[in-house]
Amino acid sequence: MLSLLTSLLLKPRCVKRRILFSIDALIVAASLQLATILHLESLHPLIDARLWSTIVLAAPVSLLLFHWLGLYRLVLRYMNHTTVTVMGTAVLASGLVVWLVSRLLNHHLAIPIVVIHSLLLLLGIGGVRFLLREFYLYSQRCQRRQRRPVVIYGAGAAGCELVSALRHGGEYEPIAFVDDWRGLDGALVEGLRVYHPEQLPRLISENQVTMVLLAIPSAPRCRRREILQRLSVLPVPVQTIPGSADIIAGRAHISEVRDVALEDLLGREPVPPFTDLMDANIRGKSVMVTGAGGSIGSELCRQILAQQPARLLLVDHCEYALYAIEQELARHPGVCRSGTELKALLVSVQQHDALETIFAAFEVHTVYHAAAYKHVPMVEHNLIEGVRNNVFGTLNLARAAMRGGVEAFVMVSTDKAVRPTNAMGATKRLTELICQAFADAQNDTRFCMVRFGNVLGSSGSVVPLFRRQIEQGGPVQVTHPEITRYFMTIPEAAQLVIQAGAMGQGGEVFVLDMGEPVRIRDLAVNMIRLSGLEVKDAEHPHGDIEIVYSGLRPGEKLYEELLIGGELGRTRHDRIMTSRERFWAWSRLEAFLLELEGALSASDHLSIRQLLLTAPLDYRPLDELSDLVWETRLAQLPASHLASGDLAEATNR
Repeated sequence: MLSLLTSLLLKPRCVKRRILFSIDALIVAASLQLATILHLESLHPLIDARLWSTIVLAAPVSLLLFHWLGLYRLVLRYMNHTTVTVMGTAVLASGLVVWLVSRLLNHHLAIPIVVIHSLLLLLGIGGVRFLLREFYLYSQRCQRRQRRPVVIYGAGAAGCELVSALRHGGEYEPIAFVDDWRGLDGALVEGLRVYHPEQLPRLISENQVTMVLLAIPSAPRCRRREILQRLSVLPVPVQTIPGSADIIAGRAHISEVRDVALEDLLGREPVPPFTDLMDANIRGKSVMVTGAGGSIGSELCRQILAQQPARLLLVDHCEYALYAIEQELARHPGVCRSGTELKALLVSVQQHDALETIFAAFEVHTVYHAAAYKHVPMVEHNLIEGVRNNVFGTLNLARAAMRGGVEAFVMVSTDKAVRPTNAMGATKRLTELICQAFADAQNDTRFCMVRFGNVLGSSGSVVPLFRRQIEQGGPVQVTHPEITRYFMTIPEAAQLVIQAGAMGQGGEVFVLDMGEPVRIRDLAVNMIRLSGLEVKDAEHPHGDIEIVYSGLRPGEKLYEELLIGGELGRTRHDRIMTSRERFWAWSRLEAFLLELEGALSASDHLSIRQLLLTAPLDYRPLDELSDLVWETRLAQLPASHLASGDLAEATNR
């Protein structure tokens, strides 16, 4: 019998419908016969020709009504109160059909017979369907013995949906709920008992639980952070379901379990944007984004498109990155809805003539300058290219923008520009000086800068690196046990850049509120623990993943700052502050840049560093020059040149 039912469940849906159709036909006939027998207390109806005529006519009409009412469209495994309503309506319709047919055939069945028939029919068609559903669930329970047992944290609506989705999947078997609301302690939800979080360690131990699934997509991030901190000490990995916004928008399904988002560990709540600030420099205007294929640049493009600009110019010198973002944005709803023109321009900000041509061809109103070399050790090892791209690329773009009549120029800066200890930070502070000088020298183009720290998930972020090292079994490499960094999500950073740019009047340095700095070692520990692993150290010699310290990289400092000095002012946005900082007038800065350009042309690394030290950058390098070309030249010099001390002349030969 079980093998027969199993084979039935494996049949195509159209075949199962025909079988159910046939069963229902037999049930309609049998229920009317049995109702008549019970009412008359006689077996005579079995040979009553008029009754059989009624059955022959009423049964097909009843089945057609069942089909029309959607009884055969119901999926048995998902039966609920809607199923009962449909079956009740179908039974009433069948009873009415039987009564009408009997009247037409002059049979005149008694009303009690019709009522008994309806009750028996409901019992029959409902019983068959519930029996098939129970058999399906039984077969699923048999298969679940090979599934991975999981506990669901959160017994709300999302948790219930997740249980249903997992039960019909093939990988996980939910065995219990955990919820910290005392009113649910001990209750049964979706057939699973709800436990208090204090009982989680026992649950995991007794049931060989392999994972805890966090099902609280609508909870504030600060609340999620508290829960994750408690769960991080458990010996099993913690994963989460997508956020409610992604589920509602159709970008994810509730059963798609994911790694815990690092923004949940930060506990930083997003702030709704000011619509007028988001629109001010964008809606109906021609907007350019440099570095459009990068982490910040690409997110700026996504959020700019949502504000319906007339044209969006994507500028990048990396062909693949430009192609990828163009393909993505071409499918963006904003493009389809508002008809925004997308122009992908393969050009480097170092190409002054190409930039002039672009601004002459396209009437650009707003520029978001996110193109820069930002990897600290990479710029230390390639000093000349770092200065040429970051400093003179910004200079080329700013000049072309002013000649092109650009209204607003927003430069994306970094916290590494504050009292820099590396060449990358020094170049970014120098680009701030350029924008400040141009803002002071003219009034046609509004220049402003937006300074913030690290963003989660960027191409150079430690987060994907740590995750990859954990997946490979470790060790996780941290440069220093006390190193800290500010972190922000990419979407929030891009949103704040747009709003800060709209508030700029000319020359402001906007500083984003990054929250509290995060110790990188703590971040690594949390990521290891939430993967269900234990940190291997002196206290836990048998742990899974070791954290090793590689030492600070060239130009790297233990902590970052966001403010150089001066007065810190508030703005209408709680997370955007403003500061006016010292700078050089353009006449003085221009002379300095000409001298720096000469040093670049001569590949004079020592002069470049010395010039950076003389500018008002507060540049305090921690290490000797580590440019790879300079070091190679230095290694090739004879000892007599090194002894003479004239390294600049010797290395430039």
